[in-house]
Amino acid sequence: MEVKIAHLERVRFSIQAREHTVVSDQPVENAGQDTGMTPPELLLASLGSCAAYYAVQYLQTRKLAESGVEVTVNAEKLKQPARIGNFLIHVHCPVPLTEEQSQSLLRSVRQCIVHNTLIHAPQVAIELTTTHSATEIAKG
Repeated sequence: MEVKIAHLERVRFSIQAREHTVVSDQPVENAGQDTGMTPPELLLASLGSCAAYYAVQYLQTRKLAESGVEVTVNAEKLKQPARIGNFLIHVHCPVPLTEEQSQSLLRSVRQCIVHNTLIHAPQVAIELTTTHSATEIAKG
């Protein structure tokens, strides 16, 4: 998987994955134009849409519902270090379920790849490259 991020202006970025593009921006109070979700909001969106996908797959596979699933994700901004934490994923199912079906649906949602990535902290490496002119390289 790969996404590419390009700086557009000020604190606004274009994010591209395959043939799809979204914009990330900051609210006006953070020097943005509020033309897109912030990076933390995109994280919540990723987690919520992944959870919704698994919930819908469970319901459709069992012919319990074809549509109507809604997911809300809440989280808190934490400090030292700055991060997002205390996530709460709320799944609204459009049909009544038995206790067994409810537990199975929850197990299915817990299979979400984004959820599993967050609860099993991945290694994250950061690389830096810079662009130099031929003159700068020769001096260096």
